[in-house]
Amino acid sequence: MKELKHLNKYFYKYKWHLIGGIFITIIARVFALVTPRYIGESTSAIERWVNGEVTSEAALRSELMTNILIILGATLLAGLFTFLMRQAIIVVSRHIEYDLKNEVFQKYQELSLNFYKKNRTGDLMNRISEDVSKVRMYAGPAFMYSIQTGILFIVVIPYMFLQAPELTLYVIAPLPILSFAIYKLSVAINKKSTIVQQYLSKLNTFTQESFSGISVIKSYGLEPQTGASFVTLSNENKEKNIDLVKVQAFFFPLMVLLIGASNILVIYIGGKKFISGEIAELGIIVEFLLYVNMLTWPVATVGWVTSIVQQAAASQKRINEFLKEVPQIQNPSTTPEDVQGSIAFKNVTFTYEDTNITALKNVGFEVESGETLAIIGKTGSGKSTILELIGRLYDVEQGEISIDGKDIKTMNLKELRESIGYVPQDAFLFSDSIRNNIKFGKADATDEEIITAAKNAAVHRNIEGFSKGYDTVLGERGITLSGGQKQRVSIARAIVHDPKILLFDDSLSAVDTETEEEILNNLFRISKNKTTIIVSHRISSVKNADKIIILEDGQVVQRGTHQQLLNTEGYYRELYLKQLSEKEM
Repeated sequence: MKELKHLNKYFYKYKWHLIGGIFITIIARVFALVTPRYIGESTSAIERWVNGEVTSEAALRSELMTNILIILGATLLAGLFTFLMRQAIIVVSRHIEYDLKNEVFQKYQELSLNFYKKNRTGDLMNRISEDVSKVRMYAGPAFMYSIQTGILFIVVIPYMFLQAPELTLYVIAPLPILSFAIYKLSVAINKKSTIVQQYLSKLNTFTQESFSGISVIKSYGLEPQTGASFVTLSNENKEKNIDLVKVQAFFFPLMVLLIGASNILVIYIGGKKFISGEIAELGIIVEFLLYVNMLTWPVATVGWVTSIVQQAAASQKRINEFLKEVPQIQNPSTTPEDVQGSIAFKNVTFTYEDTNITALKNVGFEVESGETLAIIGKTGSGKSTILELIGRLYDVEQGEISIDGKDIKTMNLKELRESIGYVPQDAFLFSDSIRNNIKFGKADATDEEIITAAKNAAVHRNIEGFSKGYDTVLGERGITLSGGQKQRVSIARAIVHDPKILLFDDSLSAVDTETEEEILNNLFRISKNKTTIIVSHRISSVKNADKIIILEDGQVVQRGTHQQLLNTEGYYRELYLKQLSEKEM
């Protein structure tokens, strides 16, 4: 239950709605009490007429008609206030659900890349959807029925004591037994609910990965094996849910038994007292039966509410695990930054936490504002790591990275990243229109700016060839486009932003040499006053750079201009001669 304390701030935020809902609940319950009372009085009136105490049939009819009208009026008012109660409290639960989902999503955005390497997408989605939905049930229906039950007991039980104290004690006698049984079952439900949510996360993760990798599954003909694995996971999930349902199934039979026992006690004990004269009117017994049945649903909801609360506590615990996660990358400043773009690495060493692989070892270089640096090296040499460190997606453990002479750990993180246009190696596009994918780099970009960026990325003609042009909606991760088209749209997204620093991570690997030449000419033209870093495996992509560094096993083994490196024995010259011979072939 302590995990649910996290929601107290939301209850406080909407306190006036909830207080209004509680006040309306009290009114609704008071009107609901009218029905048993006047039915009891009507029964007593008929009893008096049967016994000859009232001889006027007209007077009896008048009294019964008056009681019927009062019952109808009270029932309608009770129904109206019950509707208003649900509007007040259930609507608040939807607001809390909205706020909590936004809080979780905002936290997801703040967390560093290491977090996403340790946690699976399916589990993240399950916590923001299924877990939050279970918490909403606690903030809405569970809260509402708890208040309703509490008020009903506060109003009904004292009135019953006034009517027949001893009979009331017999009626409520089974309730302590019910409370003890609920406590024992709740403990079991809490444990099993946690397990159910964990298995649901596994199932969601497997499903998400299968759909994302459906092309690989189909290419290798792995549909039967994937289906079999899904069936295994589904069966495990089903078994855990059945275990939970078996425990929950004890609630209602137990409550029906205890409520039935209360009815029997009312009839038996009340009947004996009526015969002995301790209860003067038969209407009191009828009234008590109605009160017992009025308490039936609220008492029955105790088990249901308890189950909801336990499931919500288990879900909120899973949510809190991520909400309590501290981002490794903190924003140290809110001071505006005027980024010019000069970059310096000073003896930088970096090790990936999740794999313990040292990607960079004592790396140092400088790029002046407006210069172009090219980085070449074998796969795994640390090229992409340099670009990620410039955007401060990770923090280095040794050495220093500075921009304009300032350690990036001291810079305004938001403005640092806004000054960078980054094209990753794996071009990621959203399931949205091409126009909006390019505008992702600049939300207020005009159509003219979007088209100019697309032309500079040599993708405008391709886009115009689509039936809906820039309004063409892409499939998930941009699957509608070819690899080269995705890379070029990603480049357009980076340059429309007009940043001070441009980072290209092997972003021309999927385009032909002719298109590559066109894009490079455009990039060198538009990046004259920008700091540009190009990672590539092609000499043609880097030959015009102001500076070139060669990485091997995380270390800088060569540096210089294109001509200087050609005149020096080493990896760069070997790669140049190899690519030259391949081109001639």
